[in-house]
Amino acid sequence: METAGIILAVGLIVFVSHLFTGIFDKRMIPDVLLLMLLGIFVGPILGLVSPAEFGIVGPMFTTITLVVILFEGGLDLKIESLRSAIKGSLSLTFINFFVTVTLVGLISWVIFRMNLLDSLILGAILGGTSSAVVIPLVRKLKVTDSSRTIMILESAFSDVLCIVFTLALLEVYRIGNVNVGLIIGKVIASFALAGFMGWVGAIVWSFLLLRIRTIKNSIFTTPAFVFIIYGVSEMLGYSGAISSLVFGFTLANISLFNLSILKKYTIAEPITLNQTEKIFFSEVVFLLKTFFFIYIGLSISFNSFWTMTLGLILTIVIYISRIPIVKLSTNKITQTYDKTIMSIMVPKGLAAAVLASIPYQMGIEGGEFIRDIIYAIILISITLTSILVYLVEKVGWVGGLYGFFHRKGIAGFFAKRGTSSTKTAK
Repeated sequence: METAGIILAVGLIVFVSHLFTGIFDKRMIPDVLLLMLLGIFVGPILGLVSPAEFGIVGPMFTTITLVVILFEGGLDLKIESLRSAIKGSLSLTFINFFVTVTLVGLISWVIFRMNLLDSLILGAILGGTSSAVVIPLVRKLKVTDSSRTIMILESAFSDVLCIVFTLALLEVYRIGNVNVGLIIGKVIASFALAGFMGWVGAIVWSFLLLRIRTIKNSIFTTPAFVFIIYGVSEMLGYSGAISSLVFGFTLANISLFNLSILKKYTIAEPITLNQTEKIFFSEVVFLLKTFFFIYIGLSISFNSFWTMTLGLILTIVIYISRIPIVKLSTNKITQTYDKTIMSIMVPKGLAAAVLASIPYQMGIEGGEFIRDIIYAIILISITLTSILVYLVEKVGWVGGLYGFFHRKGIAGFFAKRGTSSTKTAK
């Protein structure tokens, strides 16, 4: 009966997830938020399922979801858009990451009375944006290709920054020594070498793909190869996330790479994925995303009102600081609507969820608090992004308010209010 119940639940979840997708298409309410709320309902509220019942499968499942979503996101990146967006995406990624680390770190250290290292770890985990939320959302919004690419790349690059800096700070905790050069070196190596591995892997696979297709039931061999690239990158100490993204990007743009040297040694031609394979991977992402965000909902704890309150405070700070960050990171030709969407596109998700439990598992004092507050921020930030996207699309004055900040700046907003007050007084 228990097995039958589980199978019944899986079937119902898949149907409900498709319903949520339909709601997203019509109402712009992200399906990931609805999935999280479903997880909260069957987990913390009803107590029917707990994360502990997943055992080792839970953390492994989150990583698999991250890999597949980044790979599919890379497939949607075209080199023409990348050329125009790479500078903006790197600028937005680094400025947003370091401002978030600084603000969250200071607030946690000064106001929340956490120790400095724990505060910086919390800031590093929250420094990025969620690929699993950002990529599906920006595909639905009417932003330019360049801005869409910037946000997709930011979600991927920021995951790497979060992972690298968090692990580096945890290493500082373990050995009790701060080495700035080591941290910077790890970041550069993680980006460059992981990207190179993803590129080489995609080149090799593009030559093998035609022969692989002749094997029966081989459609899943491509994501399996992505898992291999990810695993090898991680085992060598590089970023498997970036390798997965670059693998997808290279495979999607394989015709633009000069492979004349390799063609001398093989009779095969480099090819990319066909439409059937792309549809299949899209369905895989849909299923993984469905169960992942339900799992996150199951993992959220509502035992501490204080934790949820602090999570709300930090989320509001992150969203307010995002406005000047976007204004500083984008050029003048970027449309105001695009800047508005960039300003609200800071939900936390996969990377934060994966990293949240590591301090607790390492036995760091305050590790449980860090985990609980990050889970709270994941829920609150996705909810806030969902609400703001809906308001910007449906309620004109909300987008206009963001637009005014980007045209005039916050100082201009208060100056205008001051001028209005003076006129009223007169």
